[in-house]
Amino acid sequence: MKAQTTLDLELKSFKSLLLEIGQQRSLKELLWLIVRRLSDQPAVALARIWLMEKGDICSTCLMKNECPDQTQCLHLVASAGRPAGDLQKEWSRLDGDFRRIPLGVRKVGQIGKTGQAIVLKEIEEGSKWIARPDWVKQEGIRGFHGQPIVYQDEILGVLALFSRTPVPSDAPTWLRMVADHVAVAIANARAFEEIQRLKAQLELENTFLKEEVLEAQAFGEIVGQGPAMANLVNQIELVAPTQATVLIHGESGTGKELVAREIHRRSQRKDRPLVRVNCASIPKELYESEFFGHVKGAFTGALKDRPGRFEAADGGTLFMDEVGEIPVEMQSKLLRVLQEGEYERVGEEKTRKVDVRIIAATNRNLSKEVEAGRFRQDLYYRLNVFPIEVAPLRHRKEDIPLLATTFLDHVRKKLNCKGRQLTQAEVLKLQSYDWPGNVRELQNVIERAVISSRCGTVKFELPDPQHSGSSIARPPNQKSSRTKVEVITEDEMREGKKENLRAALQQTNWKIYGSGGAAELLGLKPTTLLSRIKKMGIEKAG
Repeated sequence: MKAQTTLDLELKSFKSLLLEIGQQRSLKELLWLIVRRLSDQPAVALARIWLMEKGDICSTCLMKNECPDQTQCLHLVASAGRPAGDLQKEWSRLDGDFRRIPLGVRKVGQIGKTGQAIVLKEIEEGSKWIARPDWVKQEGIRGFHGQPIVYQDEILGVLALFSRTPVPSDAPTWLRMVADHVAVAIANARAFEEIQRLKAQLELENTFLKEEVLEAQAFGEIVGQGPAMANLVNQIELVAPTQATVLIHGESGTGKELVAREIHRRSQRKDRPLVRVNCASIPKELYESEFFGHVKGAFTGALKDRPGRFEAADGGTLFMDEVGEIPVEMQSKLLRVLQEGEYERVGEEKTRKVDVRIIAATNRNLSKEVEAGRFRQDLYYRLNVFPIEVAPLRHRKEDIPLLATTFLDHVRKKLNCKGRQLTQAEVLKLQSYDWPGNVRELQNVIERAVISSRCGTVKFELPDPQHSGSSIARPPNQKSSRTKVEVITEDEMREGKKENLRAALQQTNWKIYGSGGAAELLGLKPTTLLSRIKKMGIEKAG
């Protein structure tokens, strides 16, 4: 009667376990549930699961001399049980001597290689299958039972039990049933996690690409027919089909973003995302999180797991604008992911792999930044595989008529108004200006002129051509000379830039974004302007 009651309880426990297995979505929680429930059986001393994975610690593995193939092995992923003399202690560590087992080596490796179960109903002294005889004797281990975890003829891993009683004759049937359910549950959990990963990836791409879509809708293609543009297009055609890292040099407003998009569009990665990150707009303390992501609780404000830009761009292209702004202490971590394709999220020890093509852009002279110790030389060489120089607008004035016409047509279409084409006199006026803000400044001037004219005849308000070469206001007490260029110090130049920003902000009543804002007036991106305001410590009066 007592035996029947025990059997009924065990049957009920197994049924409960199988039901719980089917309800799990998380692979980690599933594996822990299985070994914990199996180890709760009175006769079971230790329950473990190994899964088939790629070889990862081959150089330090304790069984490296026995390993016939380092491409894959069995990884210990779940362990539960208790020693006979101390029920408060748990055998849950995954970093012991058997954390990796080569295929074909010892009993677990043999099960993983052949897909055949091994059952030692009564362990005999001196058995070839026992690696730790002292442990077996100390813990009173009398039986071993290992089953392969197989799904659709693929061996996923091994489920093994060490028991303090001989293995009952019906135990293989029960454990085989559990192993089959585990195999299906693992396949389902992996599929669910992959669906969740892809869903998160799509959401992440959607978030990061909204800005890119809006920018791409602006003027979508590189415009120009002069020699400088012909040379630029030739370079794009050369490098785009390759996987080479590209470093785009050029002044602010020359269209480096358009060049990056065109390289991506013509590359083999065109069907994968192009993710952009403005390195100048990221607070210093958030660089690592922005690039690599973070896990919940990694720092104050990290309320949930968040992937980074590298993960969003996996399989595609990451455009790192203003790469010269990256702090030196962050550059070593960036170099690692560029060289090895590996990184960790902030607050996480798991190493992740990523396949990303890098296109970087800068308006700084990075070689001089290297000499000054503000940029790592090895990172510079890693980025500067294929340099592309985007010429400033003053060096390709032959393109101004086509650019102005394109911008004018676009703005009129956006505002739903009509008007005549530009006259030769208006084109000459545009060509007489040196455009310190480059193509972005030209675009802003065109749009401002159309809005100011209320869709009538456009009038361009430009500085005197002889003063167009400088967009920086001089300090109040400095006198300028038309016949001799006055040399000013670095401090005076910085103060001049600061005064120029203040003047623009006061003139626009501190409006940053949109038409008539300070960013438009200065020919800067709003994010760049905000970064400079913060860096220079400029504050609104009152």
